[in-house]
Amino acid sequence: MDDPEPPEDSKLTRSKQQWAEQGRFLTGVHTRAEEERLPPGQHLTVKWPVLDLGRQPDIARERWKLEVTGMVARPVTLDWAGLMALPQTRLTSDIHCVTSWSRYDNDWQGVLTHDLLAHVEPRDEAQAVMLHGYDGYTTNVLLSDFAAPQAIVAHGWAGQPLARDHGGPARLVIPHLYFWKSAKWIRKIELIGADKPGFWEVNGYHMRGDPWTEQRYSRD
Repeated sequence: MDDPEPPEDSKLTRSKQQWAEQGRFLTGVHTRAEEERLPPGQHLTVKWPVLDLGRQPDIARERWKLEVTGMVARPVTLDWAGLMALPQTRLTSDIHCVTSWSRYDNDWQGVLTHDLLAHVEPRDEAQAVMLHGYDGYTTNVLLSDFAAPQAIVAHGWAGQPLARDHGGPARLVIPHLYFWKSAKWIRKIELIGADKPGFWEVNGYHMRGDPWTEQRYSRD
C-alpha cells in the first residue's frame, strides 16, 4: 500500500507554526491529572470541533485496510472484518486539543491498542510508533503511550459509527496526550526503534504532547 502524499503547506500549517513560535495558549501553570480533570490552559466544550489538514478522505469500510508493521513478530494487514474479529471494547475518556478545547466523557467503541499489540507481538527493540493516516498525516508516539490502558483504535462514538469528519471509519484515540497525537483515518501503525517526528512535530510541536505539563510546542 503506497503512502499518500504528505499535506501541502497551507494557511493552517503556517498559523500553527506561528503559534509554536509564540507559545500560544501556554499558561505556565502545571496541574496533575489526579487533582484536576481539566489540564492547564484548556476550556470545556460540549460540541466536538472538527480539525484537519483540509483533507477528509472518504474510505468505505469495504476498502479500508490497516497495516501494523515494523518491529513486530507478526506484521498484519487488517481489513474491516479482521478489525472486528479482534476483542471489542467500549470505554469513556476525555480529550484535550492543543488549540485549548477539551471535551469530557467521550464514549468510544473499538479495539484497545493493548489487544492489537498482543496480536502482532512487538519486538524488544521497538521503542516508538509512527502513525499514518489516509490523508497523508503522520504523528509519533512512544510505544509506552501507544499501549496505555485507554488507548484505542476507535470505530464508534456514542453508540454510532465514527463519522468521516472525525476520522471514520477508524481513528486512533490516545486520551492522555494532546489530540493531535490521535491520528484520524488511520491506515498504518509502524513500530520503530527510535522516536522521530511526524507532521506537526516537524512544524514546531512537542514530540510527546502531555496536556498536564503543557507540552504543546517543541521548545516547552
